[in-house]
Amino acid sequence: MGRELAATYVSRGARVTLSGRDEARAQEAAAGLGDGARGIAFDLADPHTIAGALRDVEHVDRLLLVAVDRDENKVAEYDIDRAIRLATLKLVGYTEVVHQLADRLAPDASILIFGGLAKDRPYPGSTTVTTVNGAVSTLIRTLALELAPVRVNAIHPGIVADSPYWSGKDEFLASVRARTPTGRNVLMQDIVGASVFLLENQAMNGANLEVDGGWMML
Repeated sequence: MGRELAATYVSRGARVTLSGRDEARAQEAAAGLGDGARGIAFDLADPHTIAGALRDVEHVDRLLLVAVDRDENKVAEYDIDRAIRLATLKLVGYTEVVHQLADRLAPDASILIFGGLAKDRPYPGSTTVTTVNGAVSTLIRTLALELAPVRVNAIHPGIVADSPYWSGKDEFLASVRARTPTGRNVLMQDIVGASVFLLENQAMNGANLEVDGGWMML
């Protein structure tokens, strides 16, 4: 989804920096988007490395924090290291990126942070995921106050049918579709459209947007 968002902004003439944990993969992804994109590497779960990786980023109009790290960590077999990694990645790592770029944000800049609907729909093993995504929904409000007039919002996608994780799981996706009032699965293009709305609409600030076709109502 991060790559699709980057492609959208490159197509609009923006210069985009993509990050990933692996430098070669980040650069490959950027090369596939054309001359307007470049790739850099750092690990959000290792926040001490973030400052150096972002040192040569000079100016930021739009900041998207799109990390997804799936984790099934049941309390009965609780893995402390996995829990610490996920909490660090989505809370400390996200915040450190904002910290490092704060003085390079344009006055009319906006930030979009990805959470997820596990915050409201837990499942066995989602204790850390649910807790962290719930924290994202409040993190944006403190950031919006501290960074004003920079806007900060969060998006919480549901099950995105054509994303790499869910693609091909046809029977499960059909069951989700049957329980969704729109009668269709959420697609990556839906997440891109909602993300651009939050990033560009000047009245959207401190908002949590759930994008699931109404699935959460049932």
